[in-house]
Amino acid sequence: MLANNALISLEGIQRLYSMGDETIYALQDIDLQIKRNEYVALMGPSGSGKSTLMNLIGCLDSPSSGSYWLNGQDVAGLSDNRLAEIRNREIGFVFQTFNLLPRLTALDNVALPLVYAGVSELERRERAHDVLKQVGLQDRIGHRPNELSGGQRQRVALARALVNKPSLILADEPTGNLDSKTSVEIMEMFASIHALGNTIVLVTHEEDIARHAHRMVRLKDGRIESDALTLNQNHENLHQNG
Repeated sequence: MLANNALISLEGIQRLYSMGDETIYALQDIDLQIKRNEYVALMGPSGSGKSTLMNLIGCLDSPSSGSYWLNGQDVAGLSDNRLAEIRNREIGFVFQTFNLLPRLTALDNVALPLVYAGVSELERRERAHDVLKQVGLQDRIGHRPNELSGGQRQRVALARALVNKPSLILADEPTGNLDSKTSVEIMEMFASIHALGNTIVLVTHEEDIARHAHRMVRLKDGRIESDALTLNQNHENLHQNG
């Protein structure tokens, strides 16, 4: 059952894959609660289970057993169609490769989730323009992806993730294709978005990127190895208590 104030609640999650006669345990006995407006980094080496866990949290996959509640809904056993509806309504995705449509302008790329949500064209354009302004790209709304820098493309992807006003922003290696200076700018953008009240789950294998979050969950061999606050959150707690 959903824990008090938890946006995400995973209990007893297992994800198994059968490969011939062998059973692969991608996730084992995962218990994890993430509250509203938390900023959490999922860390772990390749093969640790972090990508599998991200896919479950993002409703791109379903657990073999266990329960997953997202924003008050038990989503563990839903059909693919229902999962697609929830993804579009509840989750904003930001990917390493941006996943923008090359022939569409920044404005049309950002407005795309609203097409699936049945929003009118006028409102789509207004909302897309507002979030592009929020990420500092109001002067690039008519540009196509190949006319934008990598950092600008990731800002468009971030605006697209925000346009549906989702419960959760799920970012998968969002700085993986960016240089270090641009990576810092994008992480500052995530901090601003978190400050507005958004819940963010960041998947990364880079320690310096993970430290921007307020809580770090490390996975190893399909299990949670550690779950601790970062210096970021400890500083914030000291500031609030001081």
